[in-house]
Amino acid sequence: MSEADRAPSPAAPPAVAAAASEEKKGKEPEREKLPPIVSAGAGATTGLDRGDKGQISTCSSFVSTVSQKKEATENRSSPAHLVSPNVRDSNVRDLPPVCLDVRQKQRIPIDTLSSETKAPILAEPVLPVQPKTMKDFQEDMEKVKSTGDWKTVHDFYLTTFDSFPGLNTIFKKDATASFNTIDDSGINAKFVNAVYDALLNTPQDIQKTVLKGIINSLLREWKGPRTKDDLRAYFILLQNPQFNNTSTYVICAHLLRQIATLVEADHHFLVHWFKKLSQKRFKQLVERLLQFISLRLFPAKPEEFPPIAKCSWWIPSASKVLALLNTANNLVDPPLIPYTDFYNSTLDHIDLMEEYHTWQSFGNSHRFSFCQYPFVISIAAKKIIIQRDSEQQMISIARQSLVDKVSRRQRPDMNMLFLNMKVRRTHLVSDSLDELPNENFGDILILRSINPERADLKKKLKVTFVGEAGLDMGGLTKEWFLLLIRQIFHPDYGMFTYHKDSHCHWFSSFKCDNYSEFRLVGILMGLAVYNSITLDIRFPPCCYKKLLSPPIVPSDQNTPVGICSVTIDDLCQIMPELAHGLRELLSYEGNVEEDFYSTFQVFQEEFGIIKSYNLKPGGDKIPVTNQNRKEYVQLYTDFLINKSIYKQFAAFYYGFHSVCASNALMLLRPEEVEILVCGSPELDMHALQRSTQYDGYAKTDLTIRYFWDVVLGFPLDLQKKLLHFTTGSDRVPVGGMADLNFKISKNETSTNWLPVAHTCFNQLCLPPYKSKKDLKQKLIIGISNSEGFGLE
Repeated sequence: MSEADRAPSPAAPPAVAAAASEEKKGKEPEREKLPPIVSAGAGATTGLDRGDKGQISTCSSFVSTVSQKKEATENRSSPAHLVSPNVRDSNVRDLPPVCLDVRQKQRIPIDTLSSETKAPILAEPVLPVQPKTMKDFQEDMEKVKSTGDWKTVHDFYLTTFDSFPGLNTIFKKDATASFNTIDDSGINAKFVNAVYDALLNTPQDIQKTVLKGIINSLLREWKGPRTKDDLRAYFILLQNPQFNNTSTYVICAHLLRQIATLVEADHHFLVHWFKKLSQKRFKQLVERLLQFISLRLFPAKPEEFPPIAKCSWWIPSASKVLALLNTANNLVDPPLIPYTDFYNSTLDHIDLMEEYHTWQSFGNSHRFSFCQYPFVISIAAKKIIIQRDSEQQMISIARQSLVDKVSRRQRPDMNMLFLNMKVRRTHLVSDSLDELPNENFGDILILRSINPERADLKKKLKVTFVGEAGLDMGGLTKEWFLLLIRQIFHPDYGMFTYHKDSHCHWFSSFKCDNYSEFRLVGILMGLAVYNSITLDIRFPPCCYKKLLSPPIVPSDQNTPVGICSVTIDDLCQIMPELAHGLRELLSYEGNVEEDFYSTFQVFQEEFGIIKSYNLKPGGDKIPVTNQNRKEYVQLYTDFLINKSIYKQFAAFYYGFHSVCASNALMLLRPEEVEILVCGSPELDMHALQRSTQYDGYAKTDLTIRYFWDVVLGFPLDLQKKLLHFTTGSDRVPVGGMADLNFKISKNETSTNWLPVAHTCFNQLCLPPYKSKKDLKQKLIIGISNSEGFGLE
């Protein structure tokens, strides 16, 4: 299931959920307007004087040139040009608002529109016969190399970019065909790429001519719904590499605004056309828009742009178009680019909590917030938002408790600021359950709404082991996590089943009277996020999709939780062999009913007893046939991932949300929740080397130089073993290697000893080996034969 199919989907806003920052005057917001539509004389359509290659002049030069030509004539029959925004005219037509709603918790994905619900197909204008082919254009470019005469090429760019019909005439595969489907844009993509690739190597006057033509095209008066030829023109213009230059941002902004304000049905077409771009062009387009936003937020030369108050719609328009690209990326399997390529690191330097509070406070207004488009916010920034939101909730509760105690003349207890755990090593699970707020989650109560007292879990954790001296400065907390996770996930404990083929754990479907231990696992995951602890847990990706279904705990006690739409691909992440068998069933060419003799009834073993379950009413009497086998596979998959473990997962779901309950969870993708809990699998050992601290060694010591020569030369699997040996997990925290606080200490023992690790402190104790060969041999033995979490 793509992210676009999930409602609400924090990582993929729908195409219709655009955003804009509107200035208010009185009670009604004053909408931003494009410059007025006016006409210029016939001479205004001629090309600019030719010049040498060079930097494109700023848009203001075009504005000035066109304005002068406009003032020289009263003829209003020629194409419109860009003029000063201060000029007002009775023929001015307002653009529609950039958005209708800031936050839509129930979102409609654009890819769900049926063909019958699309906007009516308008008659396309009759286009002239295509004057030039791609071969003709390439031949003209070759002639330039020998003659130096750019006239033919100049005329081509002039006629092509001066209007939307001109763009369609050149780039449409067949000028007489309508191409009114989402499957084929009708655009000759290779020709578009060739023209744009050549454009940046043409003289400056040709590049100016193209920009001037785009201005002409964008400022023509809107006349009702856009035709598919108009959408094709927008699609082509958006790929213009000239928009990498800040001097063209004014023009680019108006293009983005017109695309952002198209109706949803038109966005539907654009999304499906975007997903068919090549990976290279798609990535370039995303990077261009991210750069546009970054430079508008933090311009290198502020004088290049209009005042922010006069172009407040720039960033909302660009964000809306990015949302279309993000949706297109999610519709492709595998995606064209990783979802992380949509992150805008510039946003890490703005006041994200202000953005978050704007998103929370103005849900029914036109106030823009980047939280409406969470796919551009990095996982590190989202973690900060979640932690600070939880801290603010904790502070609010603590303040209220303090006021209550003072009003009753009781002494305040400073321990209220911490979640204090006092446990025995021999009774780790039971003591941990007793120390946590008791909510009595049973077969019935797991469906009830969250008790407000569970907010007490939103505190910094302090752990004490009974009978042991020492203060918890972080090491005891991590040890508590490691020991508890190791015990709960042990196969003999029976809560989770480890699948060797997929290398992951899954919930046991065995029925029991008390599911509180599953709640404990959820609480552990939530506390790990809140306390920045990376857990060595291996759940399949669909687990985190279920954990966000829904992202906000429903107030209605009868609303199911942890139920999401699943496919055979999700099952393959857990039980690949079973998924393979079901795929074989789907592709079987013989008679399914006679050869398999199966019904809509499945069997599971529970404590040595075989139990049967009907996938649908009367399933034991319904044979699986060639006609209904797809339904059988879907119901079986849903049974295994959702229904058979519902009570277990519901307790797990409530446990996690008892710590992390926040609207900020709506900002997260399932993959991002996994990274928050388990860390990132991407290792950068050079970054680890730069951030490592030393005790007893200096980074220039021979043993340390040997160590890094060996480690940097390790294959990935050994690097992961080293990380697991020293930290208890082979993954990296959200903040990167620097957040590990990795330390190498000198172990004054015989060099015949193996290295020792203190996982609670991410510390490696290394004897002073005299040779690189000896160090490598001892290190590989140590990290390859450690057991469990590598605890000393």
